Amino acid sequence: MLTVHHLDHSRSSRIIWMLEELHVPYEIVRYQREKTLLAPPALKRIHPLGKAPVLVDDGQVIAESGAILEYLQETYDADDHLRPQAGESRQQCRFWLHYAEGSLMPPLLISLVLSRLGKAPVPWLLRPVGRALGSGVQRGWLNGHLATHTTFINDHLSSHTYFAGDGFSIADIQMSYPIAALLARAKQGDLVHVRGWWRRVQQRPAYQQAVARGGPFDVPGDA
Repeated sequence: MLTVHHLDHSRSSRIIWMLEELHVPYEIVRYQREKTLLAPPALKRIHPLGKAPVLVDDGQVIAESGAILEYLQETYDADDHLRPQAGESRQQCRFWLHYAEGSLMPPLLISLVLSRLGKAPVPWLLRPVGRALGSGVQRGWLNGHLATHTTFINDHLSSHTYFAGDGFSIADIQMSYPIAALLARAKQGDLVHVRGWWRRVQQRPAYQQAVARGGPFDVPGDA
């Protein structure tokens, strides 16, 4: 049986969702974050990087969300229900599958780190310095960078039902985690097309079952 090593509030929620879409039996081994929000050392016994998700299938240990999603699609989705078979849609699927972690998540994680500078476990006299530094970087560079990404994504979804086109695919599953982070930071009226996409995918029975089994799709520290 497939085993998902699942860290709470992490990218591993996407793997649970994928398995629910595929209707493949699996089990979950759960891990809780440390107070620092880092993964516990126990995950290093599964994979040297000590991060989640990790999938174990018949002795194979597979890490990295995109690699796991591609493996599951290639191995258990024989009819290509979750990946377009040809043309522009297939290329779009490939692009968003890699864009999610290669381009979008780094600035989102930087934003999270900067937001915590004033709360870091350092002497209280230094915390205002951390807040000032974080605010300066946020205003001077990061906000504009994230604005470019949010406009790009929202514009794409204004003319596409899903990230790869008219059909739901692994690209939507991969994009769910950074989209949850984006929406946690956006004003209520912003990103109207992204919010429409998010409502659509949350209505999928497999998504709802994944949340029931693995917990919410969010980034630690967003609450």
